[in-house]
Amino acid sequence: MQQIINNPLQQVLMSRQWQFPSSPGCIAEIERLVEDLASTYHLSEDKYPNILISLTEAVNNAIVHGNQCDDCKCVHLTLHDEPSGISFTVRDEGKGFDHDHVADPTLPENIDKCGGRGIYLIKQLCDKVIYRANGTELMMWFDF
Repeated sequence: MQQIINNPLQQVLMSRQWQFPSSPGCIAEIERLVEDLASTYHLSEDKYPNILISLTEAVNNAIVHGNQCDDCKCVHLTLHDEPSGISFTVRDEGKGFDHDHVADPTLPENIDKCGGRGIYLIKQLCDKVIYRANGTELMMWFDF
């Protein structure tokens, strides 16, 4: 018997893979997704904001910097169950970048400059971060 799901968000949670248009407006969908994940995985008050901020930053970076807000490109998100928690893969359809050469926004000479803050936050809030595929794919781990 096939289960019919009328709520697209419930369907998304079952599939564990999402595709979003390269529009900043989809960030609200990411926020709703994290709210549902908080219930599903019983996220602690410490982990919930870390996941929310990291995932919204990663998707926003993929939209704005990776896909250049190109409506013809999408951001791909995958959730993975891990032995010690969960991980996310965020992939854009852009040209990529060298994440090792992003300026540290905490250095005095960079405090007033734009750029690098999202990556910095992600690295601080996740338990593990790996960039792959020339910087078009970001993997983030959260341990419970």
